[in-house]
Amino acid sequence: MPTSSTEKAIVLYFRFLMAWTFLYAASHQVFVPSFSVVGFVSHTKTFHDAFAIFTTPTMAPITTFMVEYGHLLIGLSLLFGLMVRISAAFGVLLMIVYWFAHMDWPFIENTNNFIVDYHLVYAGVLTYLAVKRAGHVFGLDAWAEKLDVVRNSAVLRPLVA
Repeated sequence: MPTSSTEKAIVLYFRFLMAWTFLYAASHQVFVPSFSVVGFVSHTKTFHDAFAIFTTPTMAPITTFMVEYGHLLIGLSLLFGLMVRISAAFGVLLMIVYWFAHMDWPFIENTNNFIVDYHLVYAGVLTYLAVKRAGHVFGLDAWAEKLDVVRNSAVLRPLVA
C-alpha cells in the first residue's frame, strides 16, 4: 500500500480517472435502450470468427448485459474503492478483449496505433491499482477489511485485502 502522500495522491488520481472511464462508457450503454454489442463486435477483423459467437441472437443480449453492467460495476467499484482488486482484474480482462477486438494486425483500431493502443495503457493502470491496493487509499476496502464478516471469511478476505 502507498505510504507517502504523493503516492497516495497518484493512486487516487488514477483510480478516479479509471472510474470515470468506465462510468462514462456505462452511461452510453446502460441508459440507452438501443445499445447492443453487435455493432461493435461485428466490425472485428483479426479475430472475427472468435468474436462472431457473441453476435448470435442468443448470445447478443447476454453479452450486451454483461458489457453494460460490467462497465457500471467496475466504475462504481473504482469510484468508491470497494473490491478494487477484483474489479481491476475484470477491467484488465475487458481491456485485453477490447484490444483484440480492435486489432487489424499489426495495427490497433487505425494506422496510428502500431501494436499498442490505449486499451493496453488502461490495462497497465488497472494492474497498478490492484498491486498498490488502491481501495485502501481513501476507499471502502480499508473499512471493509476490518469487518468481522470479512476477517473471518477466507472467500471475502482476498476481495478487499
